[in-house]
Amino acid sequence: MTPTEIGHFAILCVVITAAVFDWRRGEIPNWLTLPPLVIAPLAYGLTAGWQEGLLSLGGIVMCGLVPYMLWRSSAIGGGDVKLVAAIGAIALPFVGLEIELLGFVCGGVYALGRLAWEGRLLHTLGNSLYLAVNPILPRKYRRTITPTLMSTVRMGVPMMVGAIAALGARYPQLFLGS
Repeated sequence: MTPTEIGHFAILCVVITAAVFDWRRGEIPNWLTLPPLVIAPLAYGLTAGWQEGLLSLGGIVMCGLVPYMLWRSSAIGGGDVKLVAAIGAIALPFVGLEIELLGFVCGGVYALGRLAWEGRLLHTLGNSLYLAVNPILPRKYRRTITPTLMSTVRMGVPMMVGAIAALGARYPQLFLGS
């Protein structure tokens, strides 16, 4: 097995464990997400060369930047940021960004479905529209959006689905047989 294939297997282990913890407890533990941020660049650097080690560090930055900005605005949790950064460290930037995109799309589809089921979809979409246009509206037309009107999604399971979809496309024999 190549270091990349070992990394892809490690991603599956990390995201499945993260999904279970996130589903049951609502948090992704540090002991799961922080070690890959250190181990992956070192392992790639020692086994595949310093360029791969730098690429792993680039994966942390590239995959973690947008989630970090979302965390700063209280849109997602810190465990989600560390999970996505760990995925970037292990998967390297391109596969990591693919997993991240698929995970966020999956989370978005789930959130829309849940809101529709609860009968809050149109109200929440209206709040989202106001969040987007509030900064450009004159003060007298601005609307206050309270955090209680926001909806949250635990991202552990969507990231697992994104990882399985991205890696399943690369290794169809794992899911379809030889």
